[in-house]
Amino acid sequence: MLKSLHLFLSLCMLGLLACEKKQSEIENKEKSSQAQQSESTTFKVGLVFDKAGADDKSFNESASRGAKQAQEELGIELKTIEPPDDSAYELSNERFASRGYDLVISVGFIQEEAVQKVAARHPETKFAIIDTTVNLPNVASLMFEEHQGSFLVGMIAAMKSKTATVGFVGGMDIPLIRRFAIAYEAGAKHANPDVKVLTNYAGVTIEAFSDPTKGKELASSQIAQGADVIFAAAGSTGLGVFDAVAEKNIFGIGVDSNQNWIKPGNILTSMLKRVDVAVYETIKEAMNGNFEGGVKRFSLEDKGIDYAIDQYNKDLINQETIDQLEKTKKQIISGELKVPDYYVISKNS
Repeated sequence: MLKSLHLFLSLCMLGLLACEKKQSEIENKEKSSQAQQSESTTFKVGLVFDKAGADDKSFNESASRGAKQAQEELGIELKTIEPPDDSAYELSNERFASRGYDLVISVGFIQEEAVQKVAARHPETKFAIIDTTVNLPNVASLMFEEHQGSFLVGMIAAMKSKTATVGFVGGMDIPLIRRFAIAYEAGAKHANPDVKVLTNYAGVTIEAFSDPTKGKELASSQIAQGADVIFAAAGSTGLGVFDAVAEKNIFGIGVDSNQNWIKPGNILTSMLKRVDVAVYETIKEAMNGNFEGGVKRFSLEDKGIDYAIDQYNKDLINQETIDQLEKTKKQIISGELKVPDYYVISKNS
């Protein structure tokens, strides 16, 4: 009798263990299925940098910062590509599109042709490109009013200069960079009609944005001519400009990202072009089903363009200067003050 009872209890225990094992297997399969489903529905973003690369401390870095913010806050899956040369842009965009990425973001005007071709082949994929326009319904063209911010930092340069001579070092000699240059000069002359503005460009190819040696050479030449504030709109070429101004203990002005920290005490301010904001907002809109193709503009009004004041330069710009800048900013936003725009000037000439 006792043996029969032990046998019965053992069989019950084995049955219970078998049930628990089966239940565990079912739960594991459900979790695996849920994980696979979650993975398949994760919003996938591909980011294609230009040749300056993600760590240019300027334009590309700002785009990267916006995408990483989306990764942290929105939970997107993010992959990036740094193409080695111009011929790789189309392949890089195609790689993301053909692998089912939901949104492909291309940094820089140099990728216009690549995006035009790839977006046309993949109408179901959303694309965004910075600093140029691609007229397709699945492409958002993210554009900035750079001339507005350049005007303001031109004012800062002229008001800070002791020699009444300031400089501008551009990267590639193209309409986009000339847009910075003529607005900077206009802003400087708005603050001081007698100021002299020296202007140079690093080259006529895309490499002009990644040549710090050339940047330092041009800045040194301007310094020799009396410039004591130099605005660099030149990608990583601007790092050479900063080296030159720091060696002579004068001032540089950064661009795109806040570069005040690079040479503390020698970077007067930075003309902020909030590529990070544009990238983040575009990802967010696409995730929420609110993506729209066409041109989207960022300006002083929505803080897509601005100048930087932080712990590195707050002692370099006095309150009187800030008050004048804020007054001028309001005039630009309202339309009372018209900033010269190279795009308009060249179109009408």
